[in-house]
Amino acid sequence: MDASKPIAVAITDSSPSQAALQWATARARRLKLPLVILHVLDDRWMAGEALEALPYIDVLRKSGQDMLEEAAERVRGAEPDLQISVQLLEGSVGASLGEYSRNASMLVLGSSGHNRGALTDRALQAAATAESPVAVVGPAQVDGHGIVVGVDGSEESTQAVAFAASEADALSEELTVLYAFTSPNRWIRAGLPSSRFAEHVVEEEQVVLSETVAGLRQDYPGLVVHAVLETVMEPADALVRAAAGARMLVVGSRGRGRFSRLLLGSTAHGVLTQPPCPTVITRLKKLRHEK
Repeated sequence: MDASKPIAVAITDSSPSQAALQWATARARRLKLPLVILHVLDDRWMAGEALEALPYIDVLRKSGQDMLEEAAERVRGAEPDLQISVQLLEGSVGASLGEYSRNASMLVLGSSGHNRGALTDRALQAAATAESPVAVVGPAQVDGHGIVVGVDGSEESTQAVAFAASEADALSEELTVLYAFTSPNRWIRAGLPSSRFAEHVVEEEQVVLSETVAGLRQDYPGLVVHAVLETVMEPADALVRAAAGARMLVVGSRGRGRFSRLLLGSTAHGVLTQPPCPTVITRLKKLRHEK
């Protein structure tokens, strides 16, 4: 995360957006960063060049700008020392926010509360294309304890652990590192022959989890770390359960699945459709490998 860039929060007139604004304001205050409040005028309302649409476009622009100014005034009243600006964007909501994220150290959004389904929610779209970490906040999700991070042994999840550990250390919170995978016992119970194979696989994955957290106690000697291996529940469900009541859930943007063409991994997608607490999707950084 680039500490020189502002926190950006996108708002609508929904209660999750108000929670997101509150969360982003608190983060900007704690990190002593500027706060940018955004609203996207969805280009679906501006489709075509019909002359009869022009008056409505102006009304929508004014309405969006008024919403931004009112939100900024509320924040200024509560945080007079915070540097605040507003910006009205126009275009596809997900793409516009993803593009703007290049200017931010973090993009904060309110959750929609949608059930699992197609990748149509603006938070999912923005998280899939963002250049910065994306935080998704729902109503009544600002008070919790502990930070949970999902891992799977990939380099991306290692970056998520680094982000989560830094947050937990700064906030004096305990960190839970959860690795969820489907144990072969599921298929053995379904009728496949029993063998030492299932036990061996679990042992191997326990090594992955241990290696993931190995350096944390050295880097953060005062940090309490819990390493949890989940072999029954699906990763997204396990993370949602583990993070219920947590202060923050952190997930990498893409795991080690085979579908590299997908910009947002299935676990991150599953979590964002039912975020149990403020949930951060860390950006996918291309790591340099030594030859």
